[in-house]
Amino acid sequence: MLLTSLTVDPAEFAAQTGWESKPEGLCKGAMCVPAPEAITPEGELDVQIVSERLGMSLVEEPASRMWALGPESGGTALSTATVPDIELPDMDGNPFSLSALHGRKVLLVAWASW
Repeated sequence: MLLTSLTVDPAEFAAQTGWESKPEGLCKGAMCVPAPEAITPEGELDVQIVSERLGMSLVEEPASRMWALGPESGGTALSTATVPDIELPDMDGNPFSLSALHGRKVLLVAWASW
């Protein structure tokens, strides 16, 4: 989310991130994070506090007075390190099962032409 101010309208924040400001805190679905200090007296969200409470990166471009607020970390993208057994052809075209590497660290690189 790109910002020109360190405060943001709660409705705009919800539309951009999915996090809604509710009486119980900042909520996304059933998950809520208490953040009463994130609401300014004007009713806007203090982006610096929100970034800390939700684990969202906040970086500034001082020359243009702009900030970028990244997605929250610790989400469900990597909730486990378990992957289903994948079988793909190796470099020679022979089938190779990912389970053959059980117990080792594996880096998967995916590529698509589209």
